[in-house]
Amino acid sequence: MAASTPPAGNRSPSHSREHEVVITGAGVVSPIGIGRAAFWQSLCERRSGMAEVRSFDSSTLPMKFAAEVREFDPKQYVRPRKSLKVMSRDIQMGFAAADLACTDAGLVPEQVAPERMGVVFGADMMYCDLDEVADAYRSCLVNNEFRFERWGNQALSNMYPLWMLKYLPNMPACHIAIAHDARGPNNSITLGEASSLLALAEALRVIERGSADVMIAGGTSSRVHPTSYAFRGAGQLSQRSDADPTTIVRPFDATRDGSLNGEGSAALILERRAHAEARGAKILGRVLGYGSTFEPRDPEGPQGTAVRGAIQVALRSAGLSAQEIGHVNANGLSTIPMDRLEAQAIRATLGDVPVTAPKSYFGNLGAGSGAVEALVSVLGLVEGHIPPTLNYETPDPECPVRVIHGKAMPVTQSTALLLNIAGTGQAVAVVIAGPN
Repeated sequence: MAASTPPAGNRSPSHSREHEVVITGAGVVSPIGIGRAAFWQSLCERRSGMAEVRSFDSSTLPMKFAAEVREFDPKQYVRPRKSLKVMSRDIQMGFAAADLACTDAGLVPEQVAPERMGVVFGADMMYCDLDEVADAYRSCLVNNEFRFERWGNQALSNMYPLWMLKYLPNMPACHIAIAHDARGPNNSITLGEASSLLALAEALRVIERGSADVMIAGGTSSRVHPTSYAFRGAGQLSQRSDADPTTIVRPFDATRDGSLNGEGSAALILERRAHAEARGAKILGRVLGYGSTFEPRDPEGPQGTAVRGAIQVALRSAGLSAQEIGHVNANGLSTIPMDRLEAQAIRATLGDVPVTAPKSYFGNLGAGSGAVEALVSVLGLVEGHIPPTLNYETPDPECPVRVIHGKAMPVTQSTALLLNIAGTGQAVAVVIAGPN
C-alpha cells in the first residue's frame, strides 16, 4: 500500500496561512440542480434526483431508473458555440460546471496571470452516441456478420472526421483551459469514482509547489448511457425495479441492495490564500491535505486496507487528529460489501464520527462523484449544517457508523473528510475546513 502524501513533519512551508490553499468558487451540473444555489436548495429540501430514464429506451435494461440531469442546455455555457460539435455530454457538463465555478469565484482575466492558472479534471470512459456509429457499423456487415477487416476501408468514411475528439477523457480539461486562458499545469485523471477527489488533491499540490496561483479542479461523467450499462454490467445496481426510485439508494442501511447510475459534474476553484485575499475573493473553505492509497485485488475480496490508509495519511497530511474531524462525506455506494468495508474502516480510524452519504440523492456519478459530493460538505460548512443521508431507516450492525439522517446536523466542528473508493482498489481522502 503506497501513500501519495508525506507524513506529518514533512509538510512543506507552503502549509503556512499565507500560502494556504482556499476554495473561492463552486459550480455544479447535477440531477438535483444546476448551479450551487439550486443544488443546495435540493439538499435542504431532501429532494432526490432519481427517476425513470428518459434519455433513451431503458425497457430492455436490468434497471430503468437513474439520476439524469434534466433541463441542461449546453448552449448557455459553451463558447465558442462550434465547440459543441466536439463535445460529448460528459465534456459539456464539465465545461458548464467550470464556467459556473469561475463566475462564482468572480475570476476575471486581469486578476490572474494565464501562466499561473491551471486545470485538473477527473473523467471516465466516455461512451459515444450509438447513432454516430450506426452507419459505420452497418458498412462492416456481410450476411449479418460483422467483418473487422472492413473497418478501415468502409467504416471510417461514414464517421465524422473529428469524432474521436468528442470522447477523449483529457478533453474536459483542455476545453476548460482554452476557454479560460489557463496556460498553467493541465492534467486529467481517470480512476473511476476516485478521479475527481484525486483531481482536487493534485490541484492542491500544484499550488503548494508554487506552480500556480489558481486551479480549476473537478470531475465529470455520465453513466446514464446504454453502452455504460452494457460495458459495466449491473453487478453494483439495485434490483428493485418496481420500487419508488427515490427510495432505492440507501447507503449503510441494512436493506440496501445496490446503487443507481447517475450523471453530473462539479468544479471548485482552488487558490493560494494570499492571491485570493489580494483580489478580494470570498473564501468558501480550505483544503488542508489528502491521502491516496491502493489495495491490490484479494481472492477473498477487498479488505479495506486502502480506505484505512487513505484516511490515516490524510489526517497526517492535514496535521489533524481523528477527534478534530467534524464529519465524513462518505463514498456510500449502497452495495452490501462496499458499504460494510467503508463503514468499518471509518469506525476503526475515526471512531464515532458523524457520516453523510450524498450518493443517496443522485447515485453513482462515476468520475464526477467526488467533486459533486465534495460540494455538499463545502456548502454545508458555509451554511452551518450538513445535509442528511436519504433512506437510512434500518441500521446495519455490520456498518458501525453514525449516519446523519432524518434532518440536517448543525456544524460544531468546521472540518470534514471527503472519501471516495474506486472499484479498481484506489481510495482517496481529502480533508477540508470551513472558511475561517
